[in-house]
Amino acid sequence: MDPRSEVVLRQQDYLTGSVLFVNAPCDELQAHLPSQVDAQFWTWNYNESLYFQKQQAPIHFGIELPEADFEQAVIFVPKSKELLNYVLHNVLSRLKIGSSVFLVGEKKGGVERAAKQLLPYGSAIKLDSARHCQMWQLTSSIRTELKPLASWVQEYTVPTPNGDLSICALPGVFSQSKLDVGTAVLLPYLSKVTSGKIADFGCGAGVISAYLAKLNPKNRIFALDVDAFALASTQLTFEKNNLLPEQLEIKAVSGIEDAPLFLHAIVSNPPFHQGIHTDYNASENLCKTSRRHLKSGGELWIVANRFLNYPVLIEQNFGQCITKTDQQGFKVLFASTQKNLKEQR
Repeated sequence: MDPRSEVVLRQQDYLTGSVLFVNAPCDELQAHLPSQVDAQFWTWNYNESLYFQKQQAPIHFGIELPEADFEQAVIFVPKSKELLNYVLHNVLSRLKIGSSVFLVGEKKGGVERAAKQLLPYGSAIKLDSARHCQMWQLTSSIRTELKPLASWVQEYTVPTPNGDLSICALPGVFSQSKLDVGTAVLLPYLSKVTSGKIADFGCGAGVISAYLAKLNPKNRIFALDVDAFALASTQLTFEKNNLLPEQLEIKAVSGIEDAPLFLHAIVSNPPFHQGIHTDYNASENLCKTSRRHLKSGGELWIVANRFLNYPVLIEQNFGQCITKTDQQGFKVLFASTQKNLKEQR
């Protein structure tokens, strides 16, 4: 069992009634909760939602709170400070004054820093410190008035050869406040991507999706991500740039295996984090299995840190991998299902 869940169970006597567990780890916590707890779960990670579905737990996937009422909340600290602010604000908009909100996290995950974010909402005490984790209890002294989603959006501008793009990023989304270096290295090559049905795997705030749609109004973009906040951000980015809504299809995925078939291209600045931990599984699977989702002559475009072994994985599955550029610590990699591909730089 996750050590954070173990700490929650050590303090289970504080839990009672309908309790919302936010961003909970995928473990056996629910099965060990006391009988006085009526648990429900909220996650924005699609893989985690699938896990809780298999456990037949009451799970809500999305960026908004579940509709069902709750009397207490246990929040497992997310990686992003801004995302924790969003969660706290939303949870406290639904709880009565005097209600308890519990915060749980690993010390190396910044739980002590996160506990300071409780202070605007009431008095907070540390209940436990064990298993390299901490659990805090907030007794709320205010009930927040729910702010509209737009007030949580960070906007920034990305200049492109086809005009500026306005990017809308919600809390916790990769590259929330500015364009990341990897995507910046990839952008000049997006005009070379074949047109048609294109998947943006790990769409984030929608930079790649929006630019591909802007390049060709006939492109149909499949924005794929495990994170509900990323999917919502991409939708907002499309709307902000007045792109055709029929160009965009948003889909929560557990990995590239959930992508549509017969794509003309897959483009990705692939993800490699799962919470606070590094996890290359999704991006390595992209290199290994994306070919089966492409049409004959379909293309794979990836930008990745130059130290990663993606070229080898792509060559093993496509027969070749062309490095289009290598700069600022990133490589733009290209492969095609076309046989006897001649290298074009």
